[in-house]
Parts: sequence; C-alpha cells; structure tokens
Amino acid sequence: MMNRDAAWALLTEYTTSDSLLKHALGVEAAVCGYARRFGESEGEWGIVALLHGFDYERWPSPDDHPFRGCEILREQGYPEWVMRAILSHAEYSAVPRESRLEKTLWACDEMAGFVTAASLVRPSKSILDLEPASVIKRMKDKAFARAVKRDDLRRGAEELGLPLDEHIGNVIVFMRERADVLGLRGAL
Repeated sequence: MMNRDAAWALLTEYTTSDSLLKHALGVEAAVCGYARRFGESEGEWGIVALLHGFDYERWPSPDDHPFRGCEILREQGYPEWVMRAILSHAEYSAVPRESRLEKTLWACDEMAGFVTAASLVRPSKSILDLEPASVIKRMKDKAFARAVKRDDLRRGAEELGLPLDEHIGNVIVFMRERADVLGLRGAL
C-alpha cells in the first residue's frame, strides 16, 4: 500500500526548495481534484503527483530526472504504474502517455505552475480571485513565465478532452481548496 506520509518524507528528503515543494503540492491538488472527478483513487493519484519531480532538485538534467527518481521508487517497492506515470510526464523519456493518470499528471504539471505564477502577480497575490480568463491572458504574454511552453498547456487540456478554459478553471478550483498550504491565499 502506498502511503502519503511516506511519499511526503521521500519528497522532503530529496527536495528542500520551498518553491519546488509547493509545486509538488500544487500538482497534487490538481491531480487529486481530477481523480475525484474521474472516480479514481485520490490517494494513489495524489502520491504520484507529489512524487513526480522529487528527484529534480538533486538531479535536474534530462539525463537524470525523472529516471533517478524512478530507480529510487522501484527500490522502495512502488508499483510499476507509478514509475510509468512519472516517466511519461517527461516528454524526453520516450514513455508515451496512455492512461488517464498519465495524461492528467502531464496536463496538471505545467498548468499548476502557471496558475501559481498567475496568482502571485495579482494585486491580491491570491488564487482565490483568479479566473481562467486572466490565465489565458497571461498565456498570450510571451514574457510572462517564458519557460512554460504554451502549446504544452493547450495540449494538456486536449489530452484530457477538455476545452482549455475548462481545464484552467478546474485546476484553479482544485488548487483553491489548498490555498493556504500552497501559499496562495494572498491578501484575501
């Protein structure tokens, strides 16, 4: 059985950056929300989301991440579907996204980071008053969060079979549930 406390301990053993920890928590919030929506195991999907980048701070190169992390997870007895989902979130891993979990993890990874960035530049610095239209407007600004590939954000929604604004709205709602933990309550 997978255990969230053990997953959190593993994440914090390899990751000390507050922003990377909050990113993992944001992706977890989004993926768990979709798990509820799809009638899947929120606990299992959440653990995959929490651990998807636990090795990134230590081994950020594409030669290592997420491969090193998957080796560690395998040694710890995590099921193969966990490693497959984590590998599939890295386009360069050559592991195609096939399952609903794999598509959801990929769709939520970049979007959770982009939604966080869009929240933090608001006057309120809050996700609580963020709307999908504001995120879409930020997507059009090439200077904003320039490392994020806009096509990846759009393709993530497509892989989930959702219009972009609906996917953004879902991620916002799911992350709002954990605004305090994510540091996104801001002035509201």
